[in-house]
Amino acid sequence: MTPQEIQAALEAIIYAADEPATLDQIAKALGVEKAEARAALDLLVANYQPDDRGIEVRKVAGGWKFYTKAQHHDVVRKFIKSLQPPLRLTMPALETLAVIAYKQPATIPEINEIRGVNVGGVIKTLLEKRLITTAGRKEVIGRPILYRTSKQFLMRFGLFDLDELPSLKEFEALAQAALGDDTGIAPTEPEDSSVAPAASADLGTGTEAAGSVPDDPIEADVAAAAAELHNASADKSESTSSETDSVRAAAASGTKGPSDAGV
Repeated sequence: MTPQEIQAALEAIIYAADEPATLDQIAKALGVEKAEARAALDLLVANYQPDDRGIEVRKVAGGWKFYTKAQHHDVVRKFIKSLQPPLRLTMPALETLAVIAYKQPATIPEINEIRGVNVGGVIKTLLEKRLITTAGRKEVIGRPILYRTSKQFLMRFGLFDLDELPSLKEFEALAQAALGDDTGIAPTEPEDSSVAPAASADLGTGTEAAGSVPDDPIEADVAAAAAELHNASADKSESTSSETDSVRAAAASGTKGPSDAGV
């Protein structure tokens, strides 16, 4: 293949990929060495850098993917909103996601201790939105499920890997931009602020959710986690933290924060 043909094929591969295309995948598809594929990637990235291009090739979640440029986010966001409802998270959900991102892998009892409230309902929401996933079970009494951020999290926030995580304050600004500014923060409803013992007790005896059992072990763990969370906090919903800054400071230091108005 000529350099021009490699560039055209590379552009088509990245455009067609549902998830970020890795260097190994690209080199294999093009039938070239990794060094040659990386050189072609660098050239393609440079070709999309000029301001007259509306999109760029960005390194994210371990691969490369097309993204709209930051200067066009407002108009693109308006267009997307006209097609489907935006992803919305309550402030407690955003804070819990931050705790998991910076302390991962973490169990529900550990997150409860840091935030000072029961996060069972929030964890269930983050699992449903595929922003977090299970990471096995901790080798302690009860073997509680460990949670970590997912590839969808990296893609949503435009990160190549967890080493690119910003500070907690920058994380909030980044989250609001990624989730749609103030529209990304969902309204909250009142909820019991106590840390329920049931949510922080034995999490190692959950059962699969009703219906067919997933073939993928990770999906099976997620289903088991959802079932456990449903039993532990079936009627719980997310509500706004009354002392957001204190909670963020608690998350950063790993100490117990003040009690929220709800999870």
